[in-house]
Amino acid sequence: MGAEAVALVALTVFGWGLFSARLGRADLSAPIVFVAAGLVLGEGLHLIAFGITPEAIKPLAELTLVWVLFADASRVGLRELRADAGLYARLLGVGLPLTIAAGAVLALWLVDGTGFWLALLVGAALAPTDAALGASVMTNPAVPERIRRVLNVESGLNDGIATPVVMVAIAGALAAEGVPGHGVSAALADLAIGLAAGIVAGAVGGYAMRIARRRVWASEDFAGPAVLALTLVAYAGALWLDGNGFVAAFVAGLAFGHVARRTEAREIYYVEQTAGLMSLLTWLIFGAVAVPIVLDRADWRTLLYAVLSLTVVRMLPVTLALLGTRLPAPTVAFVGWFGPRGLASVIFAVIALEELSGEAGRAVAIIGMTVLLSVLAHGLSAKPLADRYAATVADPGRPPVPHLPVRGLLPHRSGSPGRDDPR
Repeated sequence: MGAEAVALVALTVFGWGLFSARLGRADLSAPIVFVAAGLVLGEGLHLIAFGITPEAIKPLAELTLVWVLFADASRVGLRELRADAGLYARLLGVGLPLTIAAGAVLALWLVDGTGFWLALLVGAALAPTDAALGASVMTNPAVPERIRRVLNVESGLNDGIATPVVMVAIAGALAAEGVPGHGVSAALADLAIGLAAGIVAGAVGGYAMRIARRRVWASEDFAGPAVLALTLVAYAGALWLDGNGFVAAFVAGLAFGHVARRTEAREIYYVEQTAGLMSLLTWLIFGAVAVPIVLDRADWRTLLYAVLSLTVVRMLPVTLALLGTRLPAPTVAFVGWFGPRGLASVIFAVIALEELSGEAGRAVAIIGMTVLLSVLAHGLSAKPLADRYAATVADPGRPPVPHLPVRGLLPHRSGSPGRDDPR
């Protein structure tokens, strides 16, 4: 990119920082804005699309995923998990595997020439949800706090849980192509090494940060960058040991958040802010580079898969997983619909395209089309559907809660509603 492209990208980020709350109230989420900006800079002005290859995008995608995995995992505390352990077990232990399986079966049935491993890649890459695409839901105080918390925790954990399946699928596809040194057994060994590396890095780093804060060794100015570096220690350390760095980053976040006492670890906010900036740049690159390719390769099968992925493939497993919870039907439907596909799916697609080259082209086109449709559908429907749902489950004797200005993605997490109370 030239200086003019860098200046325009930086201006777009600055402008979003100035008007993000107002744009959010107009149903324009960050992914919508930055995908559109990428299209303008790429297809319209031809400033950033030329010469960008998957190899050039991969470092940005990998770093973004590492920091997102760590930040999401470190923010999930035991109190939140205990408050609705049954719901999380159902959504992540039943709903997520069913979503992956349904997505893979649909790819095998609908898309010609898709083998088992590429179908599994599509199903796993499109299983994680992204709370950022439904920011109006997550920050709307009229939506029951319990439901916002459930959606947020599910989004924070399912990308880390789906990551091993994506890596196994890529390894299986490489092995099927006859690439030496790859295979399911090798991928499982990599995952085990990443798991161990993440536990050690996160637990030791979290304990060290606790001690440093208690004894006032750590400067407030540099504690945040130190935790940011810790994520890279976990990631790069796992790679150094021939393990999976993404699993290491996710597990390190869980261990760090628990050991460092998440409620006191303000340093995690620095990681979240950095991951947020990287996410904006990733969406912009997606709009500039991937969207034109996706639209060029789109056909009725790709579009049909995207529609079914966002509806049946997500909503049916969620409905099955929540049977017996006594949650009202509107709540089950609301949770099922707000499973937007976003950043993690984009990054998985970039990694697959770089690792598998041309073999992954059709799979990446399906993933890209589904994410593009989700950016529009979930971004534009978040506020009106959240308001309608809130009105449906509201207590008639309670005055309506105003829609407060958006101040951040993560909802306030005080209080623990009853197990069977959707509010």
